[in-house]
Amino acid sequence: MKKHDSSFYIRRSDALIDNKKVMVVDDSRVSRMMIKAQLLAKHPHWQIYEATDGQDALEKMSDLVVDYFTIDLNMPGIDGLTLIEQLKPQHSESLYVLLTANIQQATHDKAQKLAVKCVNKPITEQCISSILEYFNV
Repeated sequence: MKKHDSSFYIRRSDALIDNKKVMVVDDSRVSRMMIKAQLLAKHPHWQIYEATDGQDALEKMSDLVVDYFTIDLNMPGIDGLTLIEQLKPQHSESLYVLLTANIQQATHDKAQKLAVKCVNKPITEQCISSILEYFNV
């Protein structure tokens, strides 16, 4: 196959989309399961990693690189925005989505300054579609 064959580039582009890695950080096991299931339903070849809270995420991310993060705002210990602030210096190329059931303007403003997309809970198909749209996949 010649390199300028357009089907080569389409297959290569599809392969790049299919090899994404996502870190799902949420203290709710049910939320993590729902996010993981819905992401894998749309992108079965993605690798999904899970963390139960901010500290767990920091430990796991010390030797891991992911393309995308979904992070719950309200978790015990480190909240979602603080976690993002701590992750960004080492993971600046990743895209971040902050999930929350109750977004206040101050939270939205801080997320905007961090270049983070805010998505409202509960976890629904529409919520996942919004996340995937932000990830541009």
